[in-house]
Amino acid sequence: MPGTLYDKVFDLHVVREIGEDQYQLLVGLHLFHEATSPQAFSMLSERELPVAYPERNVATADHVVPTADVARPFADPEAEAMLSAIEQNTARHGLRFFSPAQKANGIVHVLGPEKGLTQPGITLACGDSHTATHGAFGALAFGIGTTQLRDVLATQTVIMNRLRTRRIEINGELREGVTAKDVILHVIHVMGPNSGVGYALEFAGEVIDRMSMDERMTICNMVVEAGARIGYCNPDRTTFDYLKGREFAPQGEDWDAAVAWWSSLASDADASWDDVVVMDGSAIAPMVTWGVHLGQSVPVSGQVPGEDSADPVSSAALADAREFMGVEAGQPVQDIAVDVAFIGSCTNGRVSDFVEVAEALRRSGRRVVPGVRAIAVPGSVAVRDELVALGVDKVLVEAGFEFREAGCSMCIAMNPDRLVGREVAASSSNRNFKGRQGSPTGRTLIMSPISVAAAAVSGHVADPREVFPVAVPG
Repeated sequence: MPGTLYDKVFDLHVVREIGEDQYQLLVGLHLFHEATSPQAFSMLSERELPVAYPERNVATADHVVPTADVARPFADPEAEAMLSAIEQNTARHGLRFFSPAQKANGIVHVLGPEKGLTQPGITLACGDSHTATHGAFGALAFGIGTTQLRDVLATQTVIMNRLRTRRIEINGELREGVTAKDVILHVIHVMGPNSGVGYALEFAGEVIDRMSMDERMTICNMVVEAGARIGYCNPDRTTFDYLKGREFAPQGEDWDAAVAWWSSLASDADASWDDVVVMDGSAIAPMVTWGVHLGQSVPVSGQVPGEDSADPVSSAALADAREFMGVEAGQPVQDIAVDVAFIGSCTNGRVSDFVEVAEALRRSGRRVVPGVRAIAVPGSVAVRDELVALGVDKVLVEAGFEFREAGCSMCIAMNPDRLVGREVAASSSNRNFKGRQGSPTGRTLIMSPISVAAAAVSGHVADPREVFPVAVPG
């Protein structure tokens, strides 16, 4: 029977049907970090249970790791306690740990793909909502809570509902200066921040087909902000080229067999989806959020919206967001000044993100304006090492950015990189709710890395196509 990738992979991992559309599902790979795992290991210890399949559980450290001073013990005792806990738990159970001590750590959603651990056709769970990132490879990847984390450690399974499938097909060509981050912000802007609830989102179409794996990971990373738990792309030659030769990818004859199997998992042309949405890639512009969730966004040339006469509840939410953000209806978003510029996170902390910014800064000669604190934080030690080898770090530093050690950094307030007071951040991360970046009154504007750079050198939200124009030959 023709099927979607979601249905094929889901069915392959069903252990048993429980009833009421719930299933016990085998977890092919469990990735975990220091922030959500200590309690799960404690629950395991209370029951004197071992980790059922140690080879399928892999750890790293990312959320609490400082990016300026990584000396141990950490200045924050809670951060030090969490890192000590994961060191002890992985050692006790014989689990693989990509640790800061080995200079092998990275954001879990950057590290998994770069190691070749993330592969098409697997189920992948992690105690982090942005686990959907790994769906870019044709995996069913989803975030889990601490109790489910315990269950995975003890049984290598979780209980899940079967989701409906929605295919989002983006055709045509993106205009100059429009990035994958703008594409997913546009999708959320058009469809709404709750549009994905109950769905697995399949991304397809000409625009997705032309994207690199880094770009596809950015797309899938943020399906959570549309209310979905799972997002994915079908595996293709781009997927296989990315994975070939990576540390944990199949080798030799196993590689050819893996590619053949991976290819068979792609959604069939005559598969049946519960919903299909078609979008025109050429209609997408650089996007920026102005409010307190990702649905509150506009094109960079747009204005802060006013009342919604058709929906009083929506109008009240808009008014609350405007008051918190200190903006007014009708105000051009480019009039919003910024205090902080942050490039990094599991959404945009990969090599290509920094290379694009460095090239724009080098080409333009623009520098971060006085009064703006700008930091660039690689998503893993491996990403950092590659950027240094390419000389990207020097370009960023010369332009006025601080080039940091690897970590989650300012994406989430679990380490020293935080907003202060009412600061406004131009951020390449994935969430902008109140208090997300550390200050309860701090304000976050989500945008692409190149848009963050444009804001950093302008002192306010700016159109990257105007700040970093590309010369047209002839």
